[in-house]
Amino acid sequence: MLLALDVGNTNIVLGCFDGSKILFRERVSTNAQATDLEYATRIRMALDIYHIGPGSIHAAIISSVVPSVTNTLRQAVKKYIGCDAMVVGPGIKTGLSITIDNPAQLGSDLVVDAVAGIAEYSLPLIIIDMGTATTLSVIDEKKRYRGGVIMTGAAVSMDALAGRAAQLPKIAFEAPKHVIGTNTVDCMKSGLMIANACALDGMIERIEEEIGAPCAVVATGGLASSITPLCKREITLDDDLLLKGLYLIYQKNQ
Repeated sequence: MLLALDVGNTNIVLGCFDGSKILFRERVSTNAQATDLEYATRIRMALDIYHIGPGSIHAAIISSVVPSVTNTLRQAVKKYIGCDAMVVGPGIKTGLSITIDNPAQLGSDLVVDAVAGIAEYSLPLIIIDMGTATTLSVIDEKKRYRGGVIMTGAAVSMDALAGRAAQLPKIAFEAPKHVIGTNTVDCMKSGLMIANACALDGMIERIEEEIGAPCAVVATGGLASSITPLCKREITLDDDLLLKGLYLIYQKNQ
């Protein structure tokens, strides 16, 4: 079995593959202060829930946008699983043609998303990843990573509102019944949920105008299931996109 871990600024997504089949997908909080033993304990707890012993896992792969956590998590995998985890980065084969100004600046999560997107969906393709930031990645019909967009994540926007406006509370990410809110919470839900959906619709339209072709659109990330259903544009939800990409990259490097 293969253990796959994606380290984001807010959460770590981990999953386990038996062949190409995903056995589970779970999220734990990213903590830059946690030790390798603490992360090893989290990995053990996740595997125990699904009755998977460390001896069943022969390899691991990590993508990370939090450098301070990467090595700690790699040590945690070594401590509990007993293998050296592959880390997505320089020297790792991805098969992805990156045509941005400085390919080294492209986050490993976006690389992994793109590898899975090319394998699973028609091109040209827009990949939306809704985490701490909301990113849109554009892959053209020749499988080239053309570039993308970085937007403020919906959760970050909510934290900023609640933190800087004394009378605005933190709210649950639930769709409002109407665009026009009649109380503070519903007004905030409309501004955070529907406004983000409108932003995605608008950005998709402008990206298609710029590249001159209609695009398939796929979304992943923690808030994608809450916000993309509010979009007018048809968007495919794929919560396992990052894990699929990690599996494919691992296979390319064997």
